[in-house]
Amino acid sequence: MEEHYGTMQILCYSLLPCLLFLLSTKFLLYKSKKRNLPPSPFALPIIGHLHLLKLPIHRTLDSLSKKYGPIFSLELGSYLAVVVSSPSLVEECFTKNDIVLANRPDFIGGQRILSYSKTTMGSVEYGELWRNLRRISAIEFFSTSRLTSLFSIRRDEVNILMRRLHSISSHGYAKVELRPMFLDLTSNVILRMVAGKRYYGEDLKDNVEARMFREILEEFFVHITMTNVGDFIPILQWVDFSPHLRKLDGLSKKMDMFFQGLIDEHRNDRERNTMINTFLTLQEQQPEYYTDDIIKGHILVSQTYLLLF
Repeated sequence: MEEHYGTMQILCYSLLPCLLFLLSTKFLLYKSKKRNLPPSPFALPIIGHLHLLKLPIHRTLDSLSKKYGPIFSLELGSYLAVVVSSPSLVEECFTKNDIVLANRPDFIGGQRILSYSKTTMGSVEYGELWRNLRRISAIEFFSTSRLTSLFSIRRDEVNILMRRLHSISSHGYAKVELRPMFLDLTSNVILRMVAGKRYYGEDLKDNVEARMFREILEEFFVHITMTNVGDFIPILQWVDFSPHLRKLDGLSKKMDMFFQGLIDEHRNDRERNTMINTFLTLQEQQPEYYTDDIIKGHILVSQTYLLLF
């Protein structure tokens, strides 16, 4: 098996120069065709404008907008991107042409592996499924009546935080870092709404299930912010250029197993007032729309607010 894998690697690397030549030729022919696109800097074969994207990225884009105007195009490898910096143009894009711009690029890592084959509301293509998920989110999860019914969860978590602060202060004056405490509180509120469980807090540090969830989420946030070069230069996917996708695949399997366990647990206990149970009820009515993958995707999405902290 290892010898076969090594032979394939050698073959791929041997063919790489030929493929690069063919792609360069195709790129030049493609560039020669007249296209009605916003102005753009000179692009290199294959990589396009990737070499121009230096950190901090917002300063780079600001510099390019001063040179090429409030709307310009960039070729990010195999993807064409249009950068808009004018408020009036942004308004036109997302009011008059919002449906045209509704979909997301098909990145392998974020969209396929970590978004359950583009089934979450943030990654699914615009259409009937997207409208269904949006409607369910508005009615079942973010309505006033739903939030009111879950008031006791928020009250309990605030009381737990207050007891923790009281315990710390009982030993005298002490410096307290409130940010991680508020993060624990918010995480537990959302988790109890979604799955009826608490995974954060001093009392759960040694809990096996809670620790596994925290590790999965931490690993997810590390990988979701990483760039996979193969997304922009697809040929690099063939030669296994980066171990990033292999790590993502392993994380995806671990995450899928954990979330499936939560779903199966709720199938056996339908009394709890949680988001998972709501989805399971909808699944019985419309199984083609509310698959287990869609439920797992929403469990994951419910925790992505942590990226803002």
